[in-house]
Amino acid sequence: MDVRASLDATCDATRLFDLVGDLASYPQWMDLVHRAEPLGNDAWEVELRAKVGPFARSKRLRMVRTAAEPNSLVRFERLEVDGRQHAPWVLTATIESVGSQCTLTMHLHYGGALFTGGVLERVLADKIENGRARLAELVKN
Repeated sequence: MDVRASLDATCDATRLFDLVGDLASYPQWMDLVHRAEPLGNDAWEVELRAKVGPFARSKRLRMVRTAAEPNSLVRFERLEVDGRQHAPWVLTATIESVGSQCTLTMHLHYGGALFTGGVLERVLADKIENGRARLAELVKN
């Protein structure tokens, strides 16, 4: 699964980067991220949750920031330490800014089967739309 989403905002690139460059801030604006606890060394334990009617799915991941260019790019990848093979999760955020205008583009790649299928993809699309609006509110303050 590959999902791309973007946000155009009138804001400072530093403020936007601060929010997308630290997974601990994601629960403020992205409902899919239920919890993101810093582990140190650019790693977080992340709990994702999605609810479809009476059913809920959750997933815990150890995500590590593998690339960061201040105010322009950040990448997080799933890197577990249990010695087992796991489906890849890669989240890349890029910020392009011109004056006070910024465009954030996020790309999520998931290589497993837990969060695939039409229903969950629709839930993800709804969460992205809600998150986009909440993030836009946070960066304009």
